[in-house]
Amino acid sequence: MAGPTRIVTDTMAGLTMPDFDIWSDWVSTVLGQNPGPFTGPGTNTYLVGKGKKPILLDTGIGLDVYDPLLKQGLAETKNGATELQEIVITHVHQDHIGGTPHVQDEFGELRVSKKAWPGKDEVHNFPLTYIEDGARVETDGATLRAIHTPGHARDHLCYYLEEEKALFTGDLVLGAGTTVIPEEGGGLIEYLPSLRKLLKLDLSVIYPAHGPAIREPYKKLNEYIAHRELREQQVLDALRAGLTEIPAMVKRIYVDVPEFLHQAAAGSVRSHLIKLEKEGVVKHEGEEWALT
Repeated sequence: MAGPTRIVTDTMAGLTMPDFDIWSDWVSTVLGQNPGPFTGPGTNTYLVGKGKKPILLDTGIGLDVYDPLLKQGLAETKNGATELQEIVITHVHQDHIGGTPHVQDEFGELRVSKKAWPGKDEVHNFPLTYIEDGARVETDGATLRAIHTPGHARDHLCYYLEEEKALFTGDLVLGAGTTVIPEEGGGLIEYLPSLRKLLKLDLSVIYPAHGPAIREPYKKLNEYIAHRELREQQVLDALRAGLTEIPAMVKRIYVDVPEFLHQAAAGSVRSHLIKLEKEGVVKHEGEEWALT
């Protein structure tokens, strides 16, 4: 009997979400208004805290249409907030940090905290406060603990909301589908340990950067790990079957994926091959790959 072709079966396609919503006593969300094949309904930005000046977690991509929604989202929080205390960023990709100048134009020169990524951070013309794994950011009624989780990006931080046992996972774990592992700054060698690291936390819910909240956090994390393990086995099977180039592997592995997504699938296959090459399992010359 043929085995499964994939573990994670849900998808961002067709997902819709409200422009803003209250997700818990501590957390409200404002949608970044940047829908797409990889962002789903758009980037979730979060208002965190119980007071009049919550923390803003991620700032969206920087669209004018987001600005009034952020103000409205603040007013809709349980305490009717009108100001922000500060900004924390999961990682430097544009749809997470790009809206920062807009937010600062409206709310003043707020502190912006993230993990450093030399060579990437310098493009931004606003000051950054660098934080490391374990750093705490506190506001009225809420404490966020930074957790370094590379794999999607070198500087990627998840944030653990201690009072709710909730985890903001940025692009490490999505509300539907699976995340991209970019060749620049990403890698499965780092990504899988990051997922396993999160399994050690006491979790009640995951708040991802894209898609809905995840109410069964351990189930989702284990699915993500199993999905990547299956993909790796599929890549190895393709190599054993004599396939040497990535496009041919994609056609074999991603039989249930429309062709317009095959370029993204090729990036996923390549990320698995790079991991296997680092582990000494495969080698390549030009565009041709083979088992060692």
